[in-house]
Amino acid sequence: MNITREEVIRVAGLARLDLDDKTVDRMCAQISEVLGYVAQLNRVDTQNVPPTSNTLSLTNAFREDERAAHLDRELALSNAPQANDGDFIVPKIIQE
Repeated sequence: MNITREEVIRVAGLARLDLDDKTVDRMCAQISEVLGYVAQLNRVDTQNVPPTSNTLSLTNAFREDERAAHLDRELALSNAPQANDGDFIVPKIIQE
């Protein structure tokens, strides 16, 4: 499947991307190549292949929780730019 320049420009506009001509041409080629691979995968018979969420047969990849000593509060706060009453002080980022 070939993607046209107009399609790339339209999608770039929707994504608010300003692409130069060279980039548009490169995107046309790359997206067309990706869609070619997808088309090739769509031709593979997967009728008897069970769905998988992971290619490895791991049932649990996590280690067991182990109790350990916690970091001392004063040590944790020692590098903080600002602290107050045992808490980190950070700039407010949500504006009302």
